Amino acid sequence: MKKFICGFLLSTLTICSYAQSPEIDFVKSNMDFATRQINCLLAKVDSNENLFPHSTYKNGQIARGYADWWTSGFFPGILWLLSDWNNSESMAGRARFWTQKLDTIKNYKDNHDVGFMINCSFGHAYSHHPNDADKDVLITAARSLSTRFSPTTGTIKSWNKFTSWYDGHEYKYPVIIDNMMNLELLFVASRLSGDESFRKIAISHAEQTMRNQVRPDGSTFHVTLYDPTTGKFIKGETSQGYSNNSTWSRGQGWSIYGFTMCYRETKDKRFLDTAVKCADYYINNPNLPADKVPWWDFNANYSGYTPGKDSNASHVPVNYRDASAAAVVGSALLELSTYVKGSKSKTYYDTAVKILHSLGSDMYRAPLGKNGGFILMHSTGALPQNSEIDVPLVYADYYFLEALTRYGHLLQGKAVL
Repeated sequence: MKKFICGFLLSTLTICSYAQSPEIDFVKSNMDFATRQINCLLAKVDSNENLFPHSTYKNGQIARGYADWWTSGFFPGILWLLSDWNNSESMAGRARFWTQKLDTIKNYKDNHDVGFMINCSFGHAYSHHPNDADKDVLITAARSLSTRFSPTTGTIKSWNKFTSWYDGHEYKYPVIIDNMMNLELLFVASRLSGDESFRKIAISHAEQTMRNQVRPDGSTFHVTLYDPTTGKFIKGETSQGYSNNSTWSRGQGWSIYGFTMCYRETKDKRFLDTAVKCADYYINNPNLPADKVPWWDFNANYSGYTPGKDSNASHVPVNYRDASAAAVVGSALLELSTYVKGSKSKTYYDTAVKILHSLGSDMYRAPLGKNGGFILMHSTGALPQNSEIDVPLVYADYYFLEALTRYGHLLQGKAVL
């Protein structure tokens, strides 16, 4: 789905020493565990239903979502990652089966998440075995996503509306930082179709996000609000973070990943500089734990940060980690390390490796057959909504496996996915 030439800038000697070290065994053992664990999950889900594994409930039962839930594409994506790593046609068959369940999403226009749903499923499918049918799905989905673009704001509208946690005011044109991840579908479709409009929309959205959603210190707003009539940026708020002026950790991960991807697709140095700025904020944050797996929000329960009156965050004095944020950041930093030089390249690479070792430890990786069949424990989905607190999440597993795949390929001197 995302192939580029391995340009990692540490010395050849360093890469060779890693490849001959236990690091490649670390990757292989985690991918082997993931294969067995996901087979446990497959045994728990009814393949005849149009429902996709998402998390677990408090009673341990699998929480699932319909095809139009934003996380539906991650489970087929996991199966594609494992099939490619293991060169397993059996797993590829399962991946194809779950991918086909999402065919109708190519026409989905109700929010921006069609990128997550389609690129993580059909994008992998097309990379595994290019064919006209999957190509058509990707292009059609990009066309559907493009209907949410406004030339007035220069952005893709994320949700149809947003209600402030603070004053209950309803805004008509919200854009969330997660939307950076959906731009990849537009770049892919532009290459496949030759239609430059997809690419232009992606670039416009990234530019506006860079201007309005990234703060001067490299942190990010979760939500930016625009006037749909004038296109004017109104202000930044939050939906899933602790407060409007705090930094929601997974949102910070989306920004690092999204701007890194935009640089890959455009070679526009502004996007690289923004990715670096966002990455440095994460890595150098004094509130980042030593294992590099962040709290769900960098500023939760700190002085100077106040949740909105309607947010559940004001009722949760306990701080929780978010393994999903760490997985996203780990994968993003491995790619970003190939675009910068010297000590910064090494810092990003080393931080990503630290994240992977933390996530692969008993602290975060579930025992075989436990955790509902999901790989990672201790993710936080939407604490302000009192939802998915300290649970497994399917996208945490997806980005963990993507990061492991990227790391394994770097160690072996291969191209990075």
